[in-house]
Amino acid sequence: MAGNSKRVGAVRKRAGGNPTAGSGGRRKQGLEGKGPTPKAAERQGHKAYRKSKPDSGGRSTSSSGSRGGSGRHGSSAPADWVAGRNAVVEALQAGVPVTSLYVAEHAERDDRVRDAFKLAAERNLSILEVSRTALDRMTDGAVHQGLAMKVPPYTYADPADLLERAVDTGRPALVVALDSVTDPRNLGAVVRSSAAFGAHGVVVPERRAAGMTASAWKASAGAAARVPVARVTNLTRTLESYQRAGLLVAGLDAAGSVAVTDLDAVEDALALVVGSEDKGLSRLVRETCDVLVRIPMSAQSESLNAGVAAGIALYEIDRRRRGTAG
Repeated sequence: MAGNSKRVGAVRKRAGGNPTAGSGGRRKQGLEGKGPTPKAAERQGHKAYRKSKPDSGGRSTSSSGSRGGSGRHGSSAPADWVAGRNAVVEALQAGVPVTSLYVAEHAERDDRVRDAFKLAAERNLSILEVSRTALDRMTDGAVHQGLAMKVPPYTYADPADLLERAVDTGRPALVVALDSVTDPRNLGAVVRSSAAFGAHGVVVPERRAAGMTASAWKASAGAAARVPVARVTNLTRTLESYQRAGLLVAGLDAAGSVAVTDLDAVEDALALVVGSEDKGLSRLVRETCDVLVRIPMSAQSESLNAGVAAGIALYEIDRRRRGTAG
């Protein structure tokens, strides 16, 4: 009979003699739970935790920073890493600012490593020897070849600082704004051209745009140490604030109605806006511009990347300003 514990072979189980029976005994603590699951950035073994702790060896990018307003004075991006023997030597030669140079234990000391050590010594940089596993973790698994260096976070300027810099120089303001330019090498090239042709600074959006990474530093050939870069949350609002301050906002566009060689206001305070090569200026930025200017070219089917276009336009503006001043 089902449920008859007195039948032959039946064994009566007592909860008191079996601590695993029911929900008590050894399973009681397990059923109580451990509370809510910690966030990924709070779990030490998670990749998100390492990214949020640059000093603990996590690799982070330089695309984040200030979150509020149109720009914050002194906002910084996370630290960046340069990995690989050739990349490290080239960055040191280009004057990229470095916090520390890391070399893996038992790494082969070839000419590239010796060059890196020599350049580091000339700049009084600390050289730290770490395990290969630690270097893998620091560079987030990059092919470092036993050599890597840490680039400190870039401190961005406030967009108003660029106008104050123009006042200090006694020359009409000249600011370059980049709209959706995502290649850091283009950013570095624009910074270099800005230094060469008298611009007072460069403005970049916080999102969907290149920031001052090690690649941008290297492309600037040291000019990033002399020309401030401001990062803003809303480029359109920043351009509108420049307009209220008296700047003419000129957007570079292949279909512009005025050639940059014919722009009458080059001797006045000016903000030059450069868009990406593939999409050009975004709609809101284009509508904000006071005038759209073009670079005259013999072949209309050709296009220029942001770095080249900005360099040509800045050269022409500087040439005409110096001619006016003379």
